[in-house]
Amino acid sequence: MSPSEPDLKLKKQALSFIVLMGLVSLFSDMTYEGARSLTGPYLGLLGASAFAVGLVAGLGEFIGYGLRLATGLLADRTRNYWLLTFIGYGLNLLAVPLLALTGRWELAAMLIVAERMGKAIRKPARDAMMSYAARQVGTGYGFALEEFLDQLGAMLGPLFLALIVFLNRGLGTVHSYRRGFAFLLLPALLAMVVLTLGRIRYPEPSRFEIKEQKVWEKKFGRRFWLYLIGTSFLAAGFADFPLLGFHFQKTSLFAGASIPLLYTLAMGIDAVAALIFGRLFDRIGLGALMISTLISAFFAPLVFLSRQKTLVIAGIVLWGIGMGALESILKAVVANMISPEKRATAYGIFNAIFGAAWFAGSALMGFLYSRQLGAMVLFSVLAQVAAAFLFFRLSRMSTRPGPGPT
Repeated sequence: MSPSEPDLKLKKQALSFIVLMGLVSLFSDMTYEGARSLTGPYLGLLGASAFAVGLVAGLGEFIGYGLRLATGLLADRTRNYWLLTFIGYGLNLLAVPLLALTGRWELAAMLIVAERMGKAIRKPARDAMMSYAARQVGTGYGFALEEFLDQLGAMLGPLFLALIVFLNRGLGTVHSYRRGFAFLLLPALLAMVVLTLGRIRYPEPSRFEIKEQKVWEKKFGRRFWLYLIGTSFLAAGFADFPLLGFHFQKTSLFAGASIPLLYTLAMGIDAVAALIFGRLFDRIGLGALMISTLISAFFAPLVFLSRQKTLVIAGIVLWGIGMGALESILKAVVANMISPEKRATAYGIFNAIFGAAWFAGSALMGFLYSRQLGAMVLFSVLAQVAAAFLFFRLSRMSTRPGPGPT
């Protein structure tokens, strides 16, 4: 039986909403992912140690993810999804250009953490709205399409920043970095403009949610908690780019504008991988996450132990594949597992635990980096392999996920 005209219209509107929010992600990622490509080296130039860089990155993720537990509950209880999204984006984006005004690494660290807090405020509400639309077109594909646009911004941001740093290289490294952060105000303002347009055109995204005869679990069950354990291993073993950037500058493998270019490469791989594994998820379910995790698990030996640039770049490619899965499939799994009225809360719980694991892993890897690099690499690989094993176990427990009508 072919879909009715109203169903096709709703599906088209849902796809339009996903694209519009993807454009918001594109401009916002230009802002904070552009800055992210240089925050590690910038903190190092301001006097921070490797441990401090790892700690700041992990603390930012911990607070940014942990706070989502509260903001997810708040979103479901108040249904003010758009309000929380606007507040979060405001803090998330405007903290970045303020890095241009910092002269101490401690102040820069506070702004980095504030940027993550802004993301925490808007993420559960935004993901819930996205999940309603994604289930119209297939959860894996819907989130992957948004992630593809997101990563286009994550590619353009570091390129833009690299250009500004290069053009201002005569000012010295620190001042050229600051000039780059200041110019990131432009995409930040564009993101807020597009977000406002989205609010005007689609004031109630919940109407996109599929009305289906599915019996949702009344409580967060065993599968959900096992999934959280698996994603915790994945988060703990996945090194954040500031630590990678710090390593490149310290070893002189790459420096200056070349570091944002490496991040651009990673984001390009991320974008393509998100589309591929998002589609694969709609076909084979959690097996797609297991495959992507196993592929990316071995980025650490290539990035941190190799002194050949070609092997380091290969490691960056594997890192980008892992990021593509992190940003698309992880959210799609929750959308298929949890009922609509509890989804923002579920995203909050998921992100809080994920962030705690990310913080612990980042702090540990930052600590091990300056003491026993081999141990740090071994921890990264084993944690991700353990995650892949748990995803395999979970896939054996569950049926193939329903992507929604196509």
